[in-house]
Amino acid sequence: MAAETEATGGLAGEMEVEAYRRLFPLAFLERHLRESVRPDARRPAEARPTTVALGAVSSAHGSALVRLGDTAMLASIKLELTSPPSEAPDEGSVVVEFHMPPICSPLVRPGRPAEVAPVITKVLEDILMSSRMLNLKELCLINEKASWLAYLDVYCLNADGSLFDAALISAVAAFTHLQIPLVSVGDDGRVFTVGRNEGKIKCEFVNREKRKLKLDNIPFSLTCALHKDSVLADPTAEEESIIETSVTIVLDSSDHIVSIQKPGGAVASMATIKECISLAKDRRRKLREILMDSVEAMEVDQTD
Repeated sequence: MAAETEATGGLAGEMEVEAYRRLFPLAFLERHLRESVRPDARRPAEARPTTVALGAVSSAHGSALVRLGDTAMLASIKLELTSPPSEAPDEGSVVVEFHMPPICSPLVRPGRPAEVAPVITKVLEDILMSSRMLNLKELCLINEKASWLAYLDVYCLNADGSLFDAALISAVAAFTHLQIPLVSVGDDGRVFTVGRNEGKIKCEFVNREKRKLKLDNIPFSLTCALHKDSVLADPTAEEESIIETSVTIVLDSSDHIVSIQKPGGAVASMATIKECISLAKDRRRKLREILMDSVEAMEVDQTD
């Protein structure tokens, strides 16, 4: 009887805590922050566990599945032969699209695009280009005649905060995994891709040595939610809904600042911004290690 009473009391206590959390979310968060801990038991400066799985889509030329806590992103790249743009006859092109289907969040309604999707699309494309991670000249096959048009699609499978951070990781990982198809030129001058079986046929390839892109200045980002004197790295969707002020720091491989984004909210002090940059530097190094580990794991699997 005593054990039953204790169990009933424990359940009632959990229900009271959950009710308090829903009715007074800000007060609930602040009670945790006073103890330097967050509702999910992380320290304020601690990011969530992150995994990267390369080659998640077999039909894509490059793909990656990324999990950042409960946030999940799937990035895929499809290459298409096209003519180089007239303003850059020795370059290829990249088209970026970020998708938020209704399955990713109860806040996304069917038939009504999520407001944040086009914003992330634009920022993601700007970061990939301004960071100089991609050399578009490597996507050119024959000057003024043939180049690659890379379609990068990033799908949010589950939205639980820090969407841009996860989208950028998945995009970088997909380009890391990208395997460029072999290309040949026919007798009629037509440029065409050569399939796996066709690769055994004797023909002259125009890109035998250009099957992988050389990625320089790889960018990674960290979003921090700012509340009073607290800086919360990698906020969850719940934390983002409570805290109005956030800042996203994007750094390249040399820890140079590519971008600092602060969409509204209260004014942040320079000391707070510096703290966010310091956290972003540590995060960049960890993400780089995670990406390299996934590359090594994929190479081992292919060898086996």
